[in-house]
Amino acid sequence: MTKSALDIFAALIADHNKHRKLLEQIEAADKDARLEHFAAFALEAKAHAAAEEQALYSVMMANPDLTSKARHSVAEHKEIEDLIDEIAELDVGSKKWSEKFAELKHEYLHHIEEEEEEMFSAADEELTNTEERDMGAVFKDRKPKEKAAATVGED
Repeated sequence: MTKSALDIFAALIADHNKHRKLLEQIEAADKDARLEHFAAFALEAKAHAAAEEQALYSVMMANPDLTSKARHSVAEHKEIEDLIDEIAELDVGSKKWSEKFAELKHEYLHHIEEEEEEMFSAADEELTNTEERDMGAVFKDRKPKEKAAATVGED
């Protein structure tokens, strides 16, 4: 994989690692802190997914060899976002919240592991270094904007 300051894959993996830590913090937190950690995770995950779709998956969709992988990941982003919004509407102290959070954590970890182990290497094989640098720049530009526009719960 390319090694530039705007390496798309390194940026995405760094975010994934941040998200893994936030999920652990949510799980370990008491009821009051759990809400704060969950809101931070929700905004981060939504901004990451939107920027990732614009930077990486839009380019992958245009490549016939990568289209189905990109569609799969984008569909998983939607499922995860829906789960986040569903959880945000639940009482943080309820059994239902804990069950839905466990489902979210499982689905999210599966998703990012699949991206890291399959998607990124497939994209790296098909895309040029220039495309990857450009995608890194798009991701770096879009993520803060997407985070500013993200919401937790139903709009």
